[in-house]
Amino acid sequence: MAIRVFHRDHPTLRLPLISKDARFVIWPGTDAWNANLNYVVLEPGEANVPHVHQISEDTIFILSGKGTAVDYTNDLSLPFHAGCLVHVPVGVKHAVHADLGERIVSVGGPAPADVPLLRKAGALAPDAEVPAGFCADLPQEAAQ
Repeated sequence: MAIRVFHRDHPTLRLPLISKDARFVIWPGTDAWNANLNYVVLEPGEANVPHVHQISEDTIFILSGKGTAVDYTNDLSLPFHAGCLVHVPVGVKHAVHADLGERIVSVGGPAPADVPLLRKAGALAPDAEVPAGFCADLPQEAAQ
């Protein structure tokens, strides 16, 4: 495989679970399993559906705007603004809220790919073959 160039305006997947404008730019659908990058726009008042990454850490770099990162597992709400990076450890139920009156633009995503969540959302076929170089152990139900 060779180096490739992708553009945020030509994603191969959009996932409304994340936002009305969540663009999956680099993810298993582009043969990237261990590093993923999403471009996400949250309009004022919009928020992600609270979710958990069972096998992945989520890293979200805020390009513009301000809002709140909500950690439901630990009952925390942390404000952020442009230039901040939100890190979500494996297994933490979380969501990003554009609740401070501004549009949020961010890049980032779970690494490695959140195979269980992508399968649950219908973005990966249940029988999609995970490559041998995948760097995480899948839960038994997701490994099949």
